[in-house]
Amino acid sequence: MAARIAYSVDLRPREPILKLAPCRPPYGVHYPIFSTPMRLPDPSHLPSRLPAAADLFYPGQAQALERELEGFLAHTTTSTLPVPKAMIVPHAGYVYSGQCVAHAYALLAPARRAIQRVILLGPAHRVALRGLALPGASEFITPLGSVAIDANAVAAALSLPQVSEHSLAHAQEHALEVQLPFLQKVLEHFTLVPFAVGAATTEEVAEVLDLLWGGPETLILISSDLSHYHGDAMARELDRGTSVAILALEPHLDHEQACGATPINALLLCARRRGLKPYVLDQRNSADSPTGGGDRARVVGYGAFAFIEGEYGPA
Repeated sequence: MAARIAYSVDLRPREPILKLAPCRPPYGVHYPIFSTPMRLPDPSHLPSRLPAAADLFYPGQAQALERELEGFLAHTTTSTLPVPKAMIVPHAGYVYSGQCVAHAYALLAPARRAIQRVILLGPAHRVALRGLALPGASEFITPLGSVAIDANAVAAALSLPQVSEHSLAHAQEHALEVQLPFLQKVLEHFTLVPFAVGAATTEEVAEVLDLLWGGPETLILISSDLSHYHGDAMARELDRGTSVAILALEPHLDHEQACGATPINALLLCARRRGLKPYVLDQRNSADSPTGGGDRARVVGYGAFAFIEGEYGPA
């Protein structure tokens, strides 16, 4: 199977280059900052958010996508963990991180019908913004069909000052979209509450999670890769340190450790307050790609983590 190329723009003054791993947020680069909410009260009048990452990060044809998802899920190890309340999963092209992601999504099989709502947060890679941005859309479309946006949850989130609607932040964002085909495969029916996270404090994001936490019908999902563009050995060392911090529920990660450090820190804070127990399910980097195309001089790290409510065995 040929590698699927994901575009990432190097913002220095030269020609853009193609990279086989997703871009990391260009911290230190100054963009216009968008924070004005656009509130459209009637969900039926909202547009659909169309796929932007299909044929780049994952197959754009439904049958090919189904086969690829089934292959990843078939190669997961059997776990005795209960269904998690929350997970952290990577968002690279499936050829790189798909198997890592699958180890997390396989845990949701027993709750295929029970999970009705997914709160999905990931970093805004392409548009700088303050706070958390909702898409101003009625649904997300993938090759496997549509996923409805939870209008009631959106209305509740918009009551917070750090939350706004900003369609541009979602239009080309891959970090959230790449999770949807896996969710569509493992869950029977669910609504979505997708947040692109920009400049926000840990407490601001944690407030959103607390508001929408819900019960067993709600899954909290954080989309984030780990370290970016170090050599293989250094990346593994850095990612081991990040994993230790996650397992210790220490909410002090920075964006060199994970592009989604802000929502991860918020989840760690909520998990500590609520007594959730973290487990590492899989950890690797882009050099481990089964296609053999991974560049060991410049890798992206991936980790899958589950957060379990109640008492369970050692992490």
